[in-house]
Amino acid sequence: MKKLLLTILLSAFCAGLNAADVKVRGRVLCDGRGVAGAWVSDGERFAQTDAKGRYALVADDANRFVFVSVPAGYDAPVVGGVVRFFHPMPADGRCDFELLRRPGDDARYGLIVTADPQIWARKEFVKLAAAADDIAATVRSCDGRPFQGICCGDIISHDHSFYGQYNETMARSGIVFRHVMGNHDMTLYGRSHETSCDKYEETFGPAYYSYDIGRVHYVMLDDNFYIGRDYFYIGYLEERQLRWLEEDLSHVEPGSTVFVAMHIPSTCEEKDRKQFRYEGAGHTMTNHRGLYELLRPFDAHIVSGHTHTTYNTPIREGLYEHVVPSLGGAWWQGELCTDGTPRGYCVFEIDPEGVSWRYKCTDHPADVQMAIYSGAEHESFAGYAVANIWASDPAWTVTFEIDGRPAGPAERFAAYDPAACRMYSDTSGMDHRWIYPSISDHYYRVPLPEGARSIAVTATDRFGRTYRAESGQTR
Repeated sequence: MKKLLLTILLSAFCAGLNAADVKVRGRVLCDGRGVAGAWVSDGERFAQTDAKGRYALVADDANRFVFVSVPAGYDAPVVGGVVRFFHPMPADGRCDFELLRRPGDDARYGLIVTADPQIWARKEFVKLAAAADDIAATVRSCDGRPFQGICCGDIISHDHSFYGQYNETMARSGIVFRHVMGNHDMTLYGRSHETSCDKYEETFGPAYYSYDIGRVHYVMLDDNFYIGRDYFYIGYLEERQLRWLEEDLSHVEPGSTVFVAMHIPSTCEEKDRKQFRYEGAGHTMTNHRGLYELLRPFDAHIVSGHTHTTYNTPIREGLYEHVVPSLGGAWWQGELCTDGTPRGYCVFEIDPEGVSWRYKCTDHPADVQMAIYSGAEHESFAGYAVANIWASDPAWTVTFEIDGRPAGPAERFAAYDPAACRMYSDTSGMDHRWIYPSISDHYYRVPLPEGARSIAVTATDRFGRTYRAESGQTR
């Protein structure tokens, strides 16, 4: 009777499988012992390891990978600069993962976030190496805490054969970087979006995945949607990925800190959140509301790139987006991004008490956070003293002193950076002539009396850190 019942149950189970389903079995191990409670996925479905690290996953053999969401306290091996948390879909149904024990307490660590290195030509690797060295120096200066890295896409510009040299160069930083796809990392001119990940995945593995470090859950997403016509894409998370994300986040305790990394920002401006604009379809993620709703139970940070400019946007309580400027400035043609932000990267410090962040300009001291302009020198700012404070958000406090006396209050506004305008007004001698200055909202101003001789600005960030600059001491 028991044998008959088992046969009936197995038949019912098999009948419920699609013809393309395959049973993947394996173990998640560390030092030869099973890792319990780890989640394994094929990009659609999940399975959790038992007390001995065993799992059984009903996978779709159309999916390219089986991967483990590396749990807190563990690392995945790194080979050739790539974190190996994944395996190609196994033909024989067997897939084991070997993890490494993370040394020390991973509740207190640092995170370097870069965006858009976008290497166009091999000659640019010299500059990338200098940026990696700057990151290494920053890591050494941060009280001995361990660091991880995230790159928010556009790793290269068009030549996917550069991935290997990119990984070798970034190894100079001394830290491990995980990556997301950018629009320039896509394989273009295929017949559908589904083929656009091919070259990226050959090197870096799945285009979306997750992992834990300490008490923080990290999710890496691909929001570049290629529509199959020439070089045209939109910012969009397809339903398959959102369903996977919904399941992934269901394993995370509400109230936890969650970082979401993707290439195209969910929003740069409030108007993009309120109303979709077709002309901006490739600049912001069009279906951001779905993502925001999935993140509602958490203290969430979105890190993104794509714009080569800075936007720090508190979207709502418990949801903040950091749009990280390009590591290469204006495509390695000048040290400034098109909004006047010097090229650089974001530095996060994760502690049991919370998360803090700051921007680090490469080749500059850590306290360089602003540029000061006088309306007496720049016609566009006529009548005002102006500070471009690139990492600021509305929570910052900014005070001006004119000739040693307090002036203000300071008004936050949108503008073009005069130095960027000067640098990119004539690109005839540059490799890319299509570079142009861009407007951004991280500017502050106060009236400038006629005949004023000096301007000083003190800016205090939301964490109480204070930065000061005086006219003649910018950049």
